[in-house]
Amino acid sequence: MIKGFTRFLQSPGESLRSLFGPQEAAAGNPTPRVITRDEHPISRSQFSDAALKVLYRLHNSGYDAYLVGGCLRDSLLGMTPKDFDVATNATPEQVKQLFRNSRIIGRRFRIVHVRFGREVIEVTTFRGKPSDDHGDHVASQSDAGLLLRDNVWGNIEEDALRRDFTVNALYYSIADFTIHDFAGGLDDIASRTLRLIGDPGTRYREDPVRMLRAIRFAAKLDFDIAPATEAPIHDLAPLLLQIPPARLFDEVLKLFMSGDGLATFRLLREYGLFAMLFPEADECIAELPWFEALIEQALTSTDKRIREDRPVTPAFLLAAFMWGPVQRRQADVEADGMPPVPALQAAAQQVISRELKHVSVPKRFSMPMRDIWDLQQRLPQRRGKRAFQTREHPRFRAAYDFLLLREAAGEIEPGLGDWWTAFQEADDHEQRRLLGKVGVDPASGPNPRKRRRRRRKPRSDSSSPES
Repeated sequence: MIKGFTRFLQSPGESLRSLFGPQEAAAGNPTPRVITRDEHPISRSQFSDAALKVLYRLHNSGYDAYLVGGCLRDSLLGMTPKDFDVATNATPEQVKQLFRNSRIIGRRFRIVHVRFGREVIEVTTFRGKPSDDHGDHVASQSDAGLLLRDNVWGNIEEDALRRDFTVNALYYSIADFTIHDFAGGLDDIASRTLRLIGDPGTRYREDPVRMLRAIRFAAKLDFDIAPATEAPIHDLAPLLLQIPPARLFDEVLKLFMSGDGLATFRLLREYGLFAMLFPEADECIAELPWFEALIEQALTSTDKRIREDRPVTPAFLLAAFMWGPVQRRQADVEADGMPPVPALQAAAQQVISRELKHVSVPKRFSMPMRDIWDLQQRLPQRRGKRAFQTREHPRFRAAYDFLLLREAAGEIEPGLGDWWTAFQEADDHEQRRLLGKVGVDPASGPNPRKRRRRRRKPRSDSSSPES
């Protein structure tokens, strides 16, 4: 199958001429074409069993059933598809009747999630173009053009043109295994170009998150963004401030937890979008010479762990994104006379409170973030038994990794990280030697303070048992 991908992509000119014809390929907006099974390299063996179950049940029940979007794009690029989305002419209610293991979600866009264990297949009904006849409960837009609700059902041709990018407007029919290309997606896959369908300014106003999706796909696929698609992004970036913080948190996870975080970060900065997600962090990058390097070190580490299929947590990355602002605010609070520990806690609260107005970080991540920050003040304190107590903290490993990032970025002088590295790997004798370098050995340290016995007050006569 890989050979099929290679042949398909090695000679894009010949492939596209055979599929679209020379005039259509040059126009960039080809007439919809149907590519038969023997003309494309995609096979059902690449799809998950859950996706095939959904497709065949819809098909056998008399509905149209297509795989759509990213799974086809990734397959044609020789990548392993992970998420499988299905498009159909069945309404959400009809889909739900077919699958007991499903539920309808969303108000802006009603879709159906069909769950098979941990895998979820997303099923969407073909969408059409809203008209004046549709009430606000079906389709509505804000005065600025933001789509508030879009639940107008249509046909496959209308649905394709309402999708965001040409490379995501490919449909695979389970009925005859053909690929339907309505917007020149195969052409753009061959040229590695990311292009919005329709007028970019209008499409971004309909849903500003499309700007983030453009960056995410460009970084993930190593595609160039078409000039017309990228042109409005700088000016329209502030539209992201209209998006609910909870939705932007979901987008942040997709942006930075997919293995291409470093490339994504650099593109977000280039197009002015990072400031819409993390405004205080963006300010600090210009002020603190080490801060951008720390963020990039954290992203590099996270990308590496994801590629190696090792566990990662958003808390670590978010701690890096907000560390610069925390340090800046802590310095201001300490300048007003507050001691370091409460100053750090006050600064952390201020930074998180401001960030929640842009990206809603759940407490299951903000609490570990604060632990990582707090431990940065405990790691230098190694006298007596403090080193052992710090090492037993549940967040010690994350805090230790964070310390190494700070040293590598140049925020603090190196040395402390090496000490903790050696301390973790040492036996009892070596640990005592290391502790001797910084202070008192716990085995030979000062005796613990003796508790003074309380003197009992003499009982008054009135309280005497004899009275």
